[in-house]
Amino acid sequence: MTMDDPDESRSLLSRLKLIEEQPLDQRAAAYGQLHDQLSARLEGGDARADG
Repeated sequence: MTMDDPDESRSLLSRLKLIEEQPLDQRAAAYGQLHDQLSARLEGGDARADG
């Protein structure tokens, strides 16, 4: 994902909006999942760049 991709940006913004509408406990879990997914994607990008 890059912020240069308008579809990816809109998708992320939509997901963030849905998370913000949730009750606090669900919101915290959803942000945790999003963090894990973004971290995995970034780390995967590093592995591809090294290979």
